[in-house]
Amino acid sequence: MPQFTQEQMERYSRHILIPGFGGVGQQRLLDAKVLVLGAGGLGSPALLYLAAAGIGTIGIVDGDCVDLSNLQRQIIHRTADIGRPKALSAQETLTALNPGVRIIVHSERMTGENAAALIAPYDAVVDGTDNFPTRFLANDACFFARRPLFTAAVFRFEGQLTSFLMQGSGPCYRCLFPEPPPPGLIPTCQEAGILGSVTGVLGTLLATEVIKHFAQTGEGLEGTLLLCDLLTATFRRVRFKRNPACPLCGDAPAITRVTGHSPVCGTR
Repeated sequence: MPQFTQEQMERYSRHILIPGFGGVGQQRLLDAKVLVLGAGGLGSPALLYLAAAGIGTIGIVDGDCVDLSNLQRQIIHRTADIGRPKALSAQETLTALNPGVRIIVHSERMTGENAAALIAPYDAVVDGTDNFPTRFLANDACFFARRPLFTAAVFRFEGQLTSFLMQGSGPCYRCLFPEPPPPGLIPTCQEAGILGSVTGVLGTLLATEVIKHFAQTGEGLEGTLLLCDLLTATFRRVRFKRNPACPLCGDAPAITRVTGHSPVCGTR
């Protein structure tokens, strides 16, 4: 049995009571280091539950500032935070929630130049971003760093969620979507709208998958895309496999490294 302080025993008692989770699972959470991309609609609930669960070190990557229109869904921020950097606002909220968790702020955007350095100190990455270029960049960077990636996306009343362990045998994001769609083809939440609570559901599912992964309990979503339609309250699972023709993880990969704002293609 791991040696917890009295405060930790009380704080995490409901985890420790769960069969198959217990003190060993909780200690794994305390030892884990997770990088969260985005402190917005998806990142807010994910960050709150990861911190509450006792993930020992949490990094937050976000270069934006809090806007009034964010508060309908980005529940980690408050009205008084408008105009402040999201990463700093999130850090304060999480520290108030659980002072025993180390929160590292990265008030910047992830790019091809800094992706490897941002990811390197962490054990896993949570993608809560709102655009395709960053999702593809996160996928490629995690593939080369061999870091698990947990990713979700939302649109109005709908969402989808999956995970990639990046251990060489499983699929990656490009197996599902080989290339980003042309700019402007898929409307953003700013253009199409999003029900705030939908981001809460998907962000909480993200946190749950991360917690299960580190506690080594349950069944993960690798190779499975979870599709959620919350207007009709329906969930559907779609299985997918590694694509042998994938430009990143396939049998003859074209993408050899990540640099600039996009992957470099060539011969490995």
